Amino acid sequence: MSGPTGARDLEAVYEIPVQVSAVLGKSSMQVSNLLKLGRGAVVELDRKVGEAIDIYVNNRLVARGEVVVVDDKLGVTMTEIIKSDKSPT
Repeated sequence: MSGPTGARDLEAVYEIPVQVSAVLGKSSMQVSNLLKLGRGAVVELDRKVGEAIDIYVNNRLVARGEVVVVDDKLGVTMTEIIKSDKSPT
């Protein structure tokens, strides 16, 4: 009889690399305008200051969060987990 899945049962997946992305916002522009951007240029994003950012794992939206500063580095705090509509198969 097998018991509930414990941390030791998951050790096989601990070393699998995943790509984590924090998206602050998006913008669309023509290539000609993109090529004109220089140092110090400002690109307007589709989000407002203080609005939650999207957190993706392997290109799948998994959470929303806020940008934080930790020891002079940017980080992300998850504030909402996004439930997937897909059921495990």
